[in-house]
Amino acid sequence: MQTFITPPGHTGFLAKTLFNGIGTVKWGAIGYLSKDGGGPAGNHTHSDNHVFIVVKGEAKVILGEKSIIVKKNESLFVDGMIPHSIWNNADTETVVVKLSVKREGE
Repeated sequence: MQTFITPPGHTGFLAKTLFNGIGTVKWGAIGYLSKDGGGPAGNHTHSDNHVFIVVKGEAKVILGEKSIIVKKNESLFVDGMIPHSIWNNADTETVVVKLSVKREGE
């Protein structure tokens, strides 16, 4: 897991790499998940992949038979062909940036 650093020549500035080499980004969105909110119910699949970046709260991403917790300032790459959904895993609102990424070869 990446840690925060202060890049050379910066002051009062912390950054960390969230992802590299994910492919072509098709679109991005921001989601506000209220307590117990998320979806879709029953999971889904599609040709695009996702990168979820949690900027507030904590998300639980269901991937097939497993659950992955993504905390604030963390990201997760999701293969769109694996049944998935995303849910708020905090007692307060969770905010997630979602990038839709073109699958290689498309």
